[in-house]
Amino acid sequence: MPDGPMVALHSPMSARNRNSRIRTCVRRFLLGLLLFPVLTVIGFRWIPPPTSAFMIERRFAGETAGVKKSGVRYQWVSWDSISPEIALAVISAEDQKFPHHRGFDLESIQEAVGEKVRGGRLRGASTISQQVAKNLFLWPGRSYMRKGLEAGFTALIELFWPKQRILEVYLNIAEFGDGIYGVEAAAKAFWGKTAAGISREEAALLAAVLPSPRRLRAADPSDYVIERTLWIQDQMEQLGGHTYLEQL
Repeated sequence: MPDGPMVALHSPMSARNRNSRIRTCVRRFLLGLLLFPVLTVIGFRWIPPPTSAFMIERRFAGETAGVKKSGVRYQWVSWDSISPEIALAVISAEDQKFPHHRGFDLESIQEAVGEKVRGGRLRGASTISQQVAKNLFLWPGRSYMRKGLEAGFTALIELFWPKQRILEVYLNIAEFGDGIYGVEAAAKAFWGKTAAGISREEAALLAAVLPSPRRLRAADPSDYVIERTLWIQDQMEQLGGHTYLEQL
């Protein structure tokens, strides 16, 4: 037998098998990336979210800053344990077309873009469904990638959840004060009551601070918050009161 180093020979068939396995792994990985958000959205159709992306970001920011307590207050409550006043107030303040659109208010988006083109400030045109997608699954910011992901999650939410579930989740994960997430935590923090006992005025106060809950205060409202609260109450009346919620 000849002396010398052994040379490993790889047949073309072996290389093809290896490439085939790599392609299979890549396909499975990509399929998993597609299925994970779909399955997560479907699961939250019935399962109360234990937290949200915004709450996680808040806790992480507190830890990196060396703060021992993150200050996040959150307690899930079901739809039946939430006052219809706050459900109506949030729709009146944030998204009056909520029962009728499929996740995107195209008319409001066109108006916002037109206002920006005319030299005005780019105002928000997000629906409640879009805010659920952003708060629950994504992160703060205005990048194109995040907006694209927000659109995808919004479409999934509208596809798999009924409107009442979308609003139920929103009322539980929206921030109503500095580190106060959801109507149950807000009602207890501000008025020592449960979400079921929120009055019309209190509901309008909570909805009034949603644009900037860490700056605006429901418990100690500024003149701006009071003015916005009165406007929201007027809108609640114009929408028809609690009967409006029957459209959900």
